[in-house]
Amino acid sequence: MSVTVRVPAKVNVQLAVGAARPDGFHDLANVFLAVGLHDDVTATAADELTLTCEGPGADQVPLDRTNLAARAAIALGERYGIEPRVHLHIDKDIPVAGGMAGGSADAAGALVACDALWGTGATRDELLEICAELGSDVPFSLVGGAALGTGRGEKLQLLDVGGEFWWVFAAADGGLSTPAVYGEFDRLAEGRAIPEPEASPALLDALRSGDTTALAATLTNDLQPAALSLFPALKDTLDAGAAAGALAGLVSGSGPTTAYLCADEASAQAVAAALTASGTCRSVRVTTSPAPGATVVQG
Repeated sequence: MSVTVRVPAKVNVQLAVGAARPDGFHDLANVFLAVGLHDDVTATAADELTLTCEGPGADQVPLDRTNLAARAAIALGERYGIEPRVHLHIDKDIPVAGGMAGGSADAAGALVACDALWGTGATRDELLEICAELGSDVPFSLVGGAALGTGRGEKLQLLDVGGEFWWVFAAADGGLSTPAVYGEFDRLAEGRAIPEPEASPALLDALRSGDTTALAATLTNDLQPAALSLFPALKDTLDAGAAAGALAGLVSGSGPTTAYLCADEASAQAVAAALTASGTCRSVRVTTSPAPGATVVQG
């Protein structure tokens, strides 16, 4: 028996970052929006825990127990006294190391797939507890849609979205380490007061009403200066998206993928074509938001 779960990528339409905490994490006001780029995670009964992966960037995905998907299977097994004898296959379409929570999505997908395969009967709250133990973005990958993440991003408040938003995502030719970006954020912030992170009321209103223009005016990412400091070529990509007519552009999460909010499908296709022609990025994708969270699609 096999179970396949589809999990979405995310874009942070607001990422407000507080000062470093004693534990090394940062308090966040992180407004997540799930988008229609997906990985599929298939769990199949096996003699031992094994992983395989295919798709763009698959050669960069670890296939041992350090992989978040493997850790999800182990964590669920430990909670329910089940030996994680499972083969996990990841069919990747979310950019790897791109700031779109691909690894977190795979963890959520593995958790839901193994839960269904093993018939644990875990509640949604129990699965979310395991998600939070695995990583800050994993709970949102489970729930999808839109949510405000506080704490280090793992405490979620679901948000209403009043319409569809068109996005273009440009994958950079290279990767960025999330810890390195936060480290650069701390370096750049040295010596100045960092305000407590708070969600923007105007941004939440724009999501609720489905107003693309208002949302574009409120997009922010406090990690963007750090990402640009470590990966200066991203500015050329952002400039190309702006010149092509995107309503707004920003680095997605810790990067290096950049995201462009567009007025409609025609505008998104035009921005995508211009970004492709600009030679400032490796690949370009057009999609919409919001998208559902981890969903069983087979099994």
